[in-house]
Amino acid sequence: MSGTLTLVPTPIGNLSDISPRCRQALEQADFIAAEDTRVTLRLLNHLELKKPLVSYYEHNKEFSGRKIVERILAGENCAQVSDAGTPAISDPGEDLVRLCAENGIPVTSIPGPCAAITALSMSALPTGRFCFEGFLSTNKKQRRAHLESLTAETRTMIFYEAPHKLTDTLEDLLETFGPERSISLCRELTKLHEEVLRLNLKEAVAYYKENAPRGEYVLVLAGGAAEEKQADLPTALERMQTLMAQGLSRKDAAKQVSKETGIPKNTLYDAGLGG
Repeated sequence: MSGTLTLVPTPIGNLSDISPRCRQALEQADFIAAEDTRVTLRLLNHLELKKPLVSYYEHNKEFSGRKIVERILAGENCAQVSDAGTPAISDPGEDLVRLCAENGIPVTSIPGPCAAITALSMSALPTGRFCFEGFLSTNKKQRRAHLESLTAETRTMIFYEAPHKLTDTLEDLLETFGPERSISLCRELTKLHEEVLRLNLKEAVAYYKENAPRGEYVLVLAGGAAEEKQADLPTALERMQTLMAQGLSRKDAAKQVSKETGIPKNTLYDAGLGG
């Protein structure tokens, strides 16, 4: 009889957020599959637990995943953890879950910390409908293509971002969604220096030109109000035509009207091509 894979969420900053049930799952597991065994070892030391650790992360997931499945099929119970938060959410754990499902292994998940949901709940943006977009690519072309695919999205959008990439990402968000789009920038969640900034994209870009980003970020971006923008579009296109008649290029006219109306520059540019 096979064992079970249990997904165990770990604190995203404050070790006090580990639940009694999560502690019990770690204690009862035969071994723990960890994204970074050094990080997990610190958590186990905090809980005064000793358990065998197996490395499972993005670059060894194929080999390590097969070995983990073999052990579970042989009857061992595995607890899988990421460095922080809920496994399998923007995390290679999703591949281990799929592998276990393909092999008929029972999978259970314990509720617990998740940076995306924590940030959404305190963002002051609509929470009824949202989409999680994870980490954006470090490649500018791919990042822009990802964002372009979301220009018609009306749901609140959630992104993860590292501090060294934040300013580039905010510039691309501004370019894609326009200056007036609301964003909540949540950093260091559950930690001593937790901070939430609620700005529009123009303000966010300006702020981080003067203040260096610090800590890991969750960006919560307001969805678009498609109906309102559509109603404003004809007037905005007329304004573009006026500026182009005065000598501005289509690109510069779209950029100027975007600043004036809040309609994304790319929306104006593409609509203007059909005019």
